Amino acid sequence: MSDIPRSTDVLIAGAGPVGLTLATVLADAGVDAVVVDQAAEAANTSRAAVVHARTLEVLRELDLADELIAQGIVSSRFTVREHDQVLLTVDFDELPTDFPFALLVPQDVTERLLTARLRKAGGDVYRPYRLTGLDVDAGGVRGTLASGETVRARYVVGCDGMHSFVREQTGIEFTGDSYPESFVLADVRLSWSEPNDQVALYFSADGVTVVAPLPGGRHRIVATVDEAPEKPGLAAVQALLDARGPRRQPARVDEIVWSSRFRVHHRLAAHYRSGRLLLAGDAAHVHSPAGGQGMNTGIQDAVTLGHKLTAVLQGAAEAVLDEYEAERRPVAEEVVAFTHRMTRVATVGSAPLRGVRNTALRALDWIPAVHRTMAMSLSELANRPAEER
Repeated sequence: MSDIPRSTDVLIAGAGPVGLTLATVLADAGVDAVVVDQAAEAANTSRAAVVHARTLEVLRELDLADELIAQGIVSSRFTVREHDQVLLTVDFDELPTDFPFALLVPQDVTERLLTARLRKAGGDVYRPYRLTGLDVDAGGVRGTLASGETVRARYVVGCDGMHSFVREQTGIEFTGDSYPESFVLADVRLSWSEPNDQVALYFSADGVTVVAPLPGGRHRIVATVDEAPEKPGLAAVQALLDARGPRRQPARVDEIVWSSRFRVHHRLAAHYRSGRLLLAGDAAHVHSPAGGQGMNTGIQDAVTLGHKLTAVLQGAAEAVLDEYEAERRPVAEEVVAFTHRMTRVATVGSAPLRGVRNTALRALDWIPAVHRTMAMSLSELANRPAEER
């Protein structure tokens, strides 16, 4: 535990990709920011593993896009399948961007690069510090830490996840629901016949299963199940692929590198700001991992908020901070709705309805406009600010 500054312009709770991005944007602009995280060290597991085109566009502003791409796998296609049958193909290679693809890269790599970039800008992360109190007055906020120390800040931003302490202190509602299913998350070494530069989404009555390539010869498996084991093993992941994956040439799980389980919610904060307290990332919105958009939406939040905070701290009117919610909440609202629709369509239970769904998807697959709409939504390019479209 290193000595923490007693005052700062912006106190950021949470040192995941969102908090690190926000701190870097601020540091580049000469704004003092302190990032606290209760974990003793940075995460070393892959977790969120897709970086979409719009996120690469905003990370280019931090000179991180090329470095991140060098660490990942470029995927220009998502396919939706039921066993061996391709129902819908989403190609990214004609997207109107310098990054016409999805990048598959583990979250711990993304965080490591962001941390190095923050330090290069003169910032750092303070660990392990847990925020336990926030007292707001006319001049700013006093953050109290579990260690008993305090940090005085002009603004506090909660980048501290779904169970955000900062959001709890604001009293802002976090409305939505939880999916009844649990999710298996596993990084594996896999033998299979499908291309290793594509992401495959397998639909089945039992749930959706995503298979995505990762660097180092690994694959990411994400699957909905009624009740996932605490640490899914090789037999459990193999059973999922046997039941839901390709049949003509079945996939074989050779090794489990890492695995976990989690529950998924679809929730959205009623507001992104309460005076001097603001929210970003999972503290403001959570949703199904279908499409891999959670971290992406949060990083984009952070860049937008960083610019707004910089403007206000350099003399702009406080009302500029209200523009943050006006710009970013509708984006999260659409992402939450889009991923919820994908999850519900993927998990249709009855055979007649699955047949209707599959027929409809195959028909849509012949319509170029559908491909473009899906690609623009998944890549989040559809959510660019109007002046950039």
